[in-house]
Amino acid sequence: MPVSLVGVKVELGLKVSKMVGMAEMNRADKLPKSWEPKTVEEKLYQEWVDGGYFVADADSDKPAFSIVLPPPNVTGQLHMGHALDHTLMDCIARRKRMQGYEVLWLPGMDHAGIATQSKVEARLKETEGKSRWDYERDDFIAKVWQWKEEFGGTIGKQMRAIGDSVDWSRERFTLDKGLSRAVTTIFKQLYDRGWIYRANRLINWSPILETAVSDIEVVYKDVEGELVSIRYGSLDDDQPHVVVATTRVETMLGDVAVAVHPDDKRYADLVGTTLPHPFIAGREMVVVADDYVDPEFGTGAVKITPAHDPNDYALGLRHGLDMPTIMDESGKIAGTGTEFDGMDRFEARVKIREALAEQGRIVAEKRPYVHSVGHSERSGEPIEPRLSLQWFVKVEELAKMAGDAIRSGDTVIHPKSAEPRYFDWVDDMHDWTISRQLWWGHRIPIWYGPDGEVVCLGPDEVAPEGYTQDPDVLDTWFSSALWPFSTMGWPDKTPDLAKFYPTSVLVTAYDILFFWVARMMMFGTFAAQQTPEVLGHGTDGRPQVPFTDLFLHGLVRDEHGRKMSKSLGNGIDPMDWVRDYGADALRFTLARGANPGVDLPVGEDSAQSSRNFATKLFNATRFALMNGAHTGQLPAREELTDADRWILDRLEQVRVDVDDYLDRYQFAKANEALYQFTWGELCDWYVEIAKVQIPRDFDTASAEEQRRGITTQIVLGNVLDAVLRLLHPAMPFITEVLWKALTDGESLTIAAWPDATITNGGAATDKLAARRMADVEKLVTELRRFRSDQGVKPSQKVPAAIDFTAADLADQEGVIRSLAKVDVPPTDFQASATVEVRLSTATIEVSLDTSGTVDKEAERKRLEKDLAAAQKELDGTTKKLANEAFLSKAPAAVVDKIKTRQQIAQEEVARITARLGEL
Repeated sequence: MPVSLVGVKVELGLKVSKMVGMAEMNRADKLPKSWEPKTVEEKLYQEWVDGGYFVADADSDKPAFSIVLPPPNVTGQLHMGHALDHTLMDCIARRKRMQGYEVLWLPGMDHAGIATQSKVEARLKETEGKSRWDYERDDFIAKVWQWKEEFGGTIGKQMRAIGDSVDWSRERFTLDKGLSRAVTTIFKQLYDRGWIYRANRLINWSPILETAVSDIEVVYKDVEGELVSIRYGSLDDDQPHVVVATTRVETMLGDVAVAVHPDDKRYADLVGTTLPHPFIAGREMVVVADDYVDPEFGTGAVKITPAHDPNDYALGLRHGLDMPTIMDESGKIAGTGTEFDGMDRFEARVKIREALAEQGRIVAEKRPYVHSVGHSERSGEPIEPRLSLQWFVKVEELAKMAGDAIRSGDTVIHPKSAEPRYFDWVDDMHDWTISRQLWWGHRIPIWYGPDGEVVCLGPDEVAPEGYTQDPDVLDTWFSSALWPFSTMGWPDKTPDLAKFYPTSVLVTAYDILFFWVARMMMFGTFAAQQTPEVLGHGTDGRPQVPFTDLFLHGLVRDEHGRKMSKSLGNGIDPMDWVRDYGADALRFTLARGANPGVDLPVGEDSAQSSRNFATKLFNATRFALMNGAHTGQLPAREELTDADRWILDRLEQVRVDVDDYLDRYQFAKANEALYQFTWGELCDWYVEIAKVQIPRDFDTASAEEQRRGITTQIVLGNVLDAVLRLLHPAMPFITEVLWKALTDGESLTIAAWPDATITNGGAATDKLAARRMADVEKLVTELRRFRSDQGVKPSQKVPAAIDFTAADLADQEGVIRSLAKVDVPPTDFQASATVEVRLSTATIEVSLDTSGTVDKEAERKRLEKDLAAAQKELDGTTKKLANEAFLSKAPAAVVDKIKTRQQIAQEEVARITARLGEL
């Protein structure tokens, strides 16, 4: 409960203030003169780790809260997308830890099959001049493990640098023994259920890597190619023939049909007939009718190569067409019996076009022809759709469970607007290719007997003598789909699973919603269905979900809204920002811009702004400590000044808002509210007011001034305490240093999250104090603006006559005169100017004497310089807003920012022009 200080004697007030002042001066001495992140962050992080603050206790009585880190590739380094992902997860984890939860944030890395094997193969070629085929399989895998131990720790070091509060004691790797056991277990469960099978299907193929690749590893790029129109059939216009166009001439070797629309009268007589293949003797290409064909596009006829095009493959299945494969694993023409066998696909493209031209079959050529082509994300070459014998997961029932989990509310997607995209995917999912022709990864647990037997073995089973294992490995997404529960010990029943599963929230970017999130939902619900005694039961008989909340954030883009890429040269290394501005500046920039599902444009200006904010916070806290600020029990409300009650009430409202925003994953709104309150209301106003309310010399101060000063020290200390707690999730390093200096506490990582008793003691908002402080702010602002317009130096005081009683601001006179730099007027006061200020209760007239304070010539030069700068800003923003190309590409937030700058520039030009006119 608040305590009264009304009866404190002068002597006691002096004694208390001096004792407190000395202690706080000592606390201020604990801080450096300025905030230099690089001298603090690494050491401070290690202190957190050594203190065990991030270690989760499965035996704790606290309520559980858990997050699993989306495992970055072991080959990788943190990019800005990672930094955003990690910042938001850390904000959640740190806040929940402060709120009294037993928090598990579980880290780990993905073995990244294709990426890792490619790097090792490239290294072996460079250092030893060898390929993987020069090694036995086990020897090559040993080389990869060696590479992993040598180079795989980069991303872990970077996670430490940005302050990730993960439980390093539980770090996992997708190829460690426990996770490998989980992979083999679920494979066998799916296989025994009939949901894993082997078949010839069309898949994405990388000729350089010689393996199937997943959809997410295919990047589409606009390339300059050619569009070649080929005539099939007779060269006589009066005889049966069709003209088809293609961007991949070489695939015509695999053509088995020509398709037209059923209602296209131009080809009605040809449907069902055949046309001879120009190069392959004996192959007759049938003309089929199919709704897939657009009769309005091109000639209305389409060549069909079922084994090398996904649309053609689907059409081939519908019409029962042959599906000859015309390329080998390396992308060379093979098995066609033509002169083109042995040629690389791109060489064959030229040679085949030339041969067709010699036959007179090239009707037209268009080049360059810009079109979208899928490329391997890892090796960079164009992907080749290829008919191949692969292992697949039958996804129909799995996808239904994943969809039902969202529809039933067992898992909630934030933002809700992402739900339709999720359902579009899971409701129309195709069977998933899970085999990869690699050596690094989880080897498929299928064994073949000498007489054609096929068996699937679990993790504790041994293959019979003479059986050989399937050479392929599983898609990396297969093992990462188990991540939420395999990392906690599944299929065994473990304390971690009992305490922390299902996980509380998954945080990830919306662009992998389909590829990773949907797979985790499928395998998580399936595993719970298979082992409910291990993973628990879901709601109303439905399987348990892997996470109860799914938060999808946007992608980080450059300040112009463009995707960051090497080709544009606009990428930003988050470690550069950590070095130049500090980890807190990086994190606050990202957290302050993170709206659910919305892309985030960032640039150097954003990082500098966050660094400036950190500096502002540091300077304000250091000033407060030097002036005796400290935490303690708040005095009774009636003993507080209007400013004290106002700042406490504003703090409480901000605390409520921040809690509400963070509960809804509105990170941008939460951190923007903290930024505006801390910089604007706390630092720019209350700290300045505190300078007035805390006596410079307690020895000469009156008893009332001493009491007010002691009260202000406590209020300022408590406000800073709460602000540092609220900011800690986003800015853990600087808040930790400042809070420990302020409170002598052990660590903010284990301090309590603020509640009403910490902020304003749970009191009702004082509307009168709020109104008076709004008037103080307006009056001071207007007087400062008038002084500036008059050319009065900021430090120069001028006399001013103000009716404080009429404004109901009598108790604020000292504060207003101090902040506005206006003195009490002398008896012979002669006003040279007046300012009319409209306040909430009255419009008052302030009379000032600025005569003799302005050098008109110097002021004219200053104003002319300011006018030139304002006009330049106005011209620049106006030109940019008139650029239609810019407006069509720039994000709305960027455009709005420029519009605001334009409006401010217009107002400045008008104001300065008017002032020059007055001079």
